[in-house]
Amino acid sequence: MLSVQGVFKSYATAQGPLPVLQGIDLTLKPGSSLALMGESGSGKSTLLHLIAGLDKVDRGSIRSAEHRLDQMNEGQLANWRRTEIGLVFQQFNLIGSLRVEDNLAFQARLAGRHDPRWQAHLVQRLGLGELLRRYPEQLSGGQQQRVALGRALASQPKLLLADEPTGSLDEATSDEVLKLLLELLDDSPTTLLMVTHSPRVAARLAEKVVLHHGRLAGADER
Repeated sequence: MLSVQGVFKSYATAQGPLPVLQGIDLTLKPGSSLALMGESGSGKSTLLHLIAGLDKVDRGSIRSAEHRLDQMNEGQLANWRRTEIGLVFQQFNLIGSLRVEDNLAFQARLAGRHDPRWQAHLVQRLGLGELLRRYPEQLSGGQQQRVALGRALASQPKLLLADEPTGSLDEATSDEVLKLLLELLDDSPTTLLMVTHSPRVAARLAEKVVLHHGRLAGADER
């Protein structure tokens, strides 16, 4: 599903290039789930952004199925993000002018894969039935994140990239949202890559790896 090989990334600073990723190799099989851990500044979000096509590698390759992301132009990457992946962030990024039901359908409509039956299933599993006519500002943080998860999964993406999706929630709400996410993934072939600081969250996923000083190791090798 996903193959990252020999990826390097640095950023220009006043003091010269700052290396962030130094030869990352990572493979994810279809339907698997992986927690990407590491201290702040270790490069977790950078790697996620590279995999999402939101930034370019300096060296190395990123493949997803038949796509070679590091060789795509901006238009191709935008189309790939629209049709092949789902994105969930710590900030919910809902569209304030749209009601919940339209936020849920937004990504799927862009991808040309809006399925009312699948959306109805998501609504039921996420407990959003009473909230469909509300606007994001009328929801709690946990409710907004459930809508964000539903929106990301509504297009039935091959790959779901989540950057600290429960980081702004209290522990009980975080556990509830994570439980719902993993149950929904059991209903689909979607592969999950999640950035998290939390060992408790990471323990719920099938695999764990740690980024440390721009290099990757198994969670038990650090």
